[in-house]
Parts: sequence; structure tokens; C-alpha cells
Amino acid sequence: MVAATRVFAARMAGLPVFGPDGESIGRVRDVVAGLSIGRRPPRVLGAVVELPTRRRIFVPMLRVTRIEPNAVTLATGSVNLRKFHQRPNELLVLGQLLDARVAVDPAGTPAVLVDVALEQTRTRDWQLSKLAVRERTGRLGRWGPTRVLAWDQVSGLGFAEVTGRPQGVQQLLAMFDTMRAVDVASTLHELPTKRRYEVAEALDDERLADVVEELPEDDQKDLLSHLDDKRAADVLGAMSPDDAADLLSELSEVDKDRLLGLMAPEESAPVKRLLEYSSDTAGGLMTPEPVVVEPDATIAEALALVRNPDLPVALASLVFVCRPPSATPTGRYLGCVHIQRLLREPPSTLVAGALDTDLACLSAQAPLTEVTRYFAAYNLVCGPVLDDEEHLIGAVTVDDVLDHLLPEGWRESGLPEAEPNPPPNREPR
Repeated sequence: MVAATRVFAARMAGLPVFGPDGESIGRVRDVVAGLSIGRRPPRVLGAVVELPTRRRIFVPMLRVTRIEPNAVTLATGSVNLRKFHQRPNELLVLGQLLDARVAVDPAGTPAVLVDVALEQTRTRDWQLSKLAVRERTGRLGRWGPTRVLAWDQVSGLGFAEVTGRPQGVQQLLAMFDTMRAVDVASTLHELPTKRRYEVAEALDDERLADVVEELPEDDQKDLLSHLDDKRAADVLGAMSPDDAADLLSELSEVDKDRLLGLMAPEESAPVKRLLEYSSDTAGGLMTPEPVVVEPDATIAEALALVRNPDLPVALASLVFVCRPPSATPTGRYLGCVHIQRLLREPPSTLVAGALDTDLACLSAQAPLTEVTRYFAAYNLVCGPVLDDEEHLIGAVTVDDVLDHLLPEGWRESGLPEAEPNPPPNREPR
């Protein structure tokens, strides 16, 4: 496949990055450009590449040998694995330029920037040569068709102008549509604060809730404080109760009570129950919304519940069987059915005939160390939590255990990277 000498930045988003021997390195998350002097096209410095561990690193354009429609290939040579940090003289093309409000010369017609082309020069450098813009046309101010213009035909792209004025988020949201919530959270974390707020305001409550659950704690609190109280309460209500409880527990008592009061009663009730437990106990770790059926339910009915695509994988591994009511706290807990057993039994069989009644249960007061040993001993990814009267009150999943076992700030820094003989400083850009 022929390598491109011109490529639009939005099409690079998410492209896989491969080394010279075909080894997978990560995915492109942004393009870094230097500030230009006057109206000259800016030089492209490199790409922000997200490793499988979600750490974002800077890869200089000198290391890029080919940009193809479906992949980016790097040249032979080491790549610095230090975490990417934007410098004061740099712009993130996807994060800061797209959706910028600009003017088309010479009439100064208002327009919005929808994409930016990277073009390789005769000296093998890359620069931002062309801009795809949509102008406002007619008395009603509708957006016209997309036009591709030279960099010097558009004004309003100075650093202060781009970073100071409000931007739209349509292009970013279009990219986020194809990304998992954890990847969107990683992207938001790296964006300048202004852009992070603009994106958060544009996301719907359900999507923003999914993303907030994956953000570092400081980012969660910052975003929540930026939103007005009603929107913040709506987002908390859309979050998993255990994640909402974790976030609320980090706020002051005044803020916590105010937001709980604004949440719908059916959404705040399970959160309030979780807040009664210490965060490092089974009660504080659990989710109050496991998969629960009554003993006269069939295998087919239980399988229908675990097929729900919105159900976390860990929660789908066990179906808990209880006397009515089936909402937590349930009636008397009878046992559980593992998903492998569900798949082996005839669909018309009752779940009561496939119960595992020997699996030990956790108490709400069980400390984190006991919960960890429980998962290791029974090779589980989900476990039941009972109260003193043998009512099911929730389930702990292994991801919540790992969240508390990993070092503080692990979401922000990613997992440790193997970096033998690291260079003392990042390569010059």
C-alpha cells in the first residue's frame, strides 16, 4: 500500500501504530504541532500514541516512516516511553484545533474548522498545510459545504485565539462514538481544562456517567464541581451506585447531602446504603445491582438477563437465586448459578435445580484483605455479599477489588512500562 504524503488529522485518530517489524505499539490519539510565526503553516512535531496500558507517549514525526489509511508505521529506533506532557509552545490538533471558530479571508466570513491536513514537504518534514472549513452562509447563518483552504487563507488560529475562545465539540464527539468509555476518559484527562469542560457539557448524561467512572479521582471531582448541581445529580444518578458512592464519599458532607437530595429517590437510595459502609470493606466495594432471579425462574430467563450488553462482564458471571423480593436487599439467599452451568443446562430447566449452595459468601463488614483472599481462593470474578439475616445486599466484582489494590493514581499513570536504559530527556521536537 502506498504511503500517504497528505493525510487529514481526524482520519488518523485511533489508527494502530506498528514498529518496523510489525509489532503493535498502540494507537494514535492526537497530533502535536508547533506554534507558527505569522501566517506560515505550523510544523508537525509528532503524534501522541496511547500504549495498550493507556499511557500516552510522544512519538516524533522523524520516527514515522509511513502513514497509510489503516495504520502508521515507525522506523527502526527507540521510542521514549515517558508520559506525554504538552509544552507551552505546542498545540494538540485534534484536542485544540478541531471545531475552532475561525474566519475565511479576505472577507472575514465566520467558519468552523472541521479538519486539518498534514502534508509532507520536500525536506521530508510534515506541516499543517490545508484546512477543511465550513462557512456560515445566508441571512439565517446556516453552515455551508466543506471547503479545503490553504493555511494562510484562514485567520483566527493563533494560540491565544484557539485556547481562549469557546469551541464546538462535534468532531471530538464523532471520534468518541467509536471509543470505549475508558479510552474517552483517557483522552479527556489529557485535554486542556477548557476543552474537557466543553466536551463534558456536550455529552449526554449516560455517556458522561460512563466516562466519569473511568476518570482519575481528581478529574472526577473537578468535572462534578464544574457542572451545575442539577446536571451533577443527574450524572451521579446515571453512574453505577458503587461508583457514585465512591465519588460522593470524597466530597464534603454539605456537597454530598446537597447532591443526594437532588437525585431521584430510586437512584439515591442504593447510594445512601453503600455510603453506610467503609470503602475498604465488602459493603463499600459491592454493587447493589447484581443479577437476581427467583427459584422458579428458568435457565432461559436467567440467560436472557446475563445477555444484557450493558451488564459488566464480571457481574454476568453469576446469577444469584433468592426468595422474593428480588431487588436488594432481597429475600432469603438460596445460592448462585455460574454462567458455565447455565450454558450446559436445558433452557426449560428451573435455576433451582442448578444451584451452587456450597460457595461461601462475604459479609458486608469483611475487610479488603479478606475479600482479596476470597477471590483468590475460589477463582471468582464476582461474589455475593449477605447481611446478618442471609439477605443478598450486593455483589463484589474483581475490578472493584483491583481498583483498591492498585496504587493511588493508577488511572492517571497507566501500568508500569518496561524501559531499559531510558534516555535522560525526551527527544527534541
